Amino acid sequence: MSMDSPTPAQTPPPPAIAEDKTVAIVSYMTMLGFIIAIIIHTSKKTKLGAFHLRQMLGLWLTVIALIIVHSISSPFGSSDDLVNMAFMLLAISIIVLWVLGLIAAVNGQMKPMPVVGPLYQKWFGTTFD
Repeated sequence: MSMDSPTPAQTPPPPAIAEDKTVAIVSYMTMLGFIIAIIIHTSKKTKLGAFHLRQMLGLWLTVIALIIVHSISSPFGSSDDLVNMAFMLLAISIIVLWVLGLIAAVNGQMKPMPVVGPLYQKWFGTTFD
């Protein structure tokens, strides 16, 4: 066996996989990261990148909807502790979903977020393809 040929453990991943993961990971980094990931993705579309962009599009729209609902309910005297606790639990749930999505992106997996991830893939099925 030649000394010049790398062993399987030393072989770097193909460039397409690295680009896939870059778009997937950057899409989870704030709204600016999401926009940058879309720009990167438009030059070279990948299945992994499109998958995670759809996941984050759904999560961002969910966050925006929750902010709107909370801001509408707040001015009308909704200082109820139960309502505030419900929104706090939803906020924690959003963070957990974000972390799970980011972990899947880092691992190069097309694993949807629990509960809402399959819905996001269904609703935004061809977005970013």
